Amino acid sequence: MNQTSDQNLSNYSRPEVINSKKMILWLFIVTIVMLFAAFTSAYIVRKADGEWLLFSLPAVFAYSTGIIMLSSVTMQWAYRLLKKDQVQKAKVFVGLTFLLGFAFLCVQYVGLFDVLVSMNVFLGGESSNPAGSFVYILLGVHAFHLVTGLIYILIVLSMLFKGQITKEKSLQFELCTTYWHFLDLLWIYLFVFLLVNN
Repeated sequence: MNQTSDQNLSNYSRPEVINSKKMILWLFIVTIVMLFAAFTSAYIVRKADGEWLLFSLPAVFAYSTGIIMLSSVTMQWAYRLLKKDQVQKAKVFVGLTFLLGFAFLCVQYVGLFDVLVSMNVFLGGESSNPAGSFVYILLGVHAFHLVTGLIYILIVLSMLFKGQITKEKSLQFELCTTYWHFLDLLWIYLFVFLLVNN
């Protein structure tokens, strides 16, 4: 009788646990949105003050945009494969997502510390301009969050190999997919913002 009661209690509380994890993720996402809203607002205000360096955003950032958009496609495809109980194929696409995310970071690094530097756009120092500093900060903070996304992908991939994520137990996979799509959309927002306001 006690075992039945405990089982019923466990089944009753399980949706609440799931909802709490989703709520934590969405609160984290809202916090990041507010952070970047503050950054981009400060960008617009500082630009209006004058002494603003105008430069074209290097084409390399358009390439990185294509890469991260493709990574969202592979992540979503992996989630669909998992829901079809095709776990082995899902592992492959999660791995591809990680590689594309890493490639995105590499291209961003080249764009920031090679192409922009060759254009005399720097983060700080006597020869720097607030316009360049804002670009480095925006892209750097996004890159930091993308690293957290890559770590999350590795955790999910490890759980897949250990059999801890299945068609029936896919919450962590779903949360990871949501977070990765968010990082993709966040970059697209930043890319368009810089194109329009630089």
